[in-house]
Amino acid sequence: MTTAVLDTARAASNRELLGLLGRTPLARVTVDLPCPQPGFWAKLEGFGVGGMKARAAVAMLLGARERGELRPGAPVVESTSGTLGIGLAFAGQALGHPVVLVGDIELEPSMRQLLGAYGVRLELVDRPAAEGGWQAARLARLRELLALLPDAYWPDQYNNPDSAAGYTSLAAELAAQLDHLDVLVCSVGTGGHSAGLVGPLRRHWPGLRLIGVDATGSTIFGQPARPRLMRGLGSSIHPRNVAHGAFDEVHWVGPAEAVDACRRLARGAFVSGGWSTGAVALVSAWAARVHPGAVVATVFPDGPHRYLGSVFDDGFTTAHGIDPATAAVRPVEIPHPRAVEATGWVRCRTVTDPLTTAPEQRS
Repeated sequence: MTTAVLDTARAASNRELLGLLGRTPLARVTVDLPCPQPGFWAKLEGFGVGGMKARAAVAMLLGARERGELRPGAPVVESTSGTLGIGLAFAGQALGHPVVLVGDIELEPSMRQLLGAYGVRLELVDRPAAEGGWQAARLARLRELLALLPDAYWPDQYNNPDSAAGYTSLAAELAAQLDHLDVLVCSVGTGGHSAGLVGPLRRHWPGLRLIGVDATGSTIFGQPARPRLMRGLGSSIHPRNVAHGAFDEVHWVGPAEAVDACRRLARGAFVSGGWSTGAVALVSAWAARVHPGAVVATVFPDGPHRYLGSVFDDGFTTAHGIDPATAAVRPVEIPHPRAVEATGWVRCRTVTDPLTTAPEQRS
């Protein structure tokens, strides 16, 4: 872990970049995942400049500037496992803010190089915290940096409502691209895009069902915290942006299922991505299969390139004990998030905020 204060020289702004934000394509996915399924719609955010989280990053920085919390040219400091980092790199260039990111040593070398190419100053923590894992370790270093950079702004993506508001444009694009929508499937990590999409889309289609997709070992919906291999979904902390009451059900997906789905997507649909993409694709295909005639849509947060050394690498999967051939073909249903610890694909229609004691049973 580096300890020196990193250079945060004033960055030039380029607001013309904001014109590139969003307007991503919508693809019809009909490949077997792993069973035959009638098809669902996938919003391909990996085709957007800065990826899906560029929308949230721009919204968070603009909101902070409007409130006077972020002065022109001041540095932005955030913790990330990668995807928000690319979005903040984009927002920083567009709005003229140097970006300092705290990652960890599990961040892929290609992502480190890409962030550096975009001008980001990257710090890496070298060991997880005893409680809260890598996330807690990154946040501890982030707070140290904030003390050393008194004019810096921390977006706090897990708890910043501007993150969810940044996906208003994504909701509008989906509403314009689809004639109807019955089921929306969202991966859940910070909780931003699911919270930002469900309100506007339910105003458009009041009967819309929302399915959350979490990672095994994540605490977001009340499962016990465990080490997590998959990055980009799940959490070891409790983000306030997660709109627990909006979900009709939640699925936990394991690495074998996500890898199998990603590889099937690549072979049969050409569009693919990483852990989150595989997980939501699996659940979306299941939803399309068990709700005949329903229009199902999801968001693929990024593309496959970041994951060539993990999801699509047989050496990586073998070393981590992942065998796509063992992936579940349907979820195990449990009555409550604390009934059974999910180690593979599990479904639950009792949606619980683990910080409260008021579960919601959905039909």
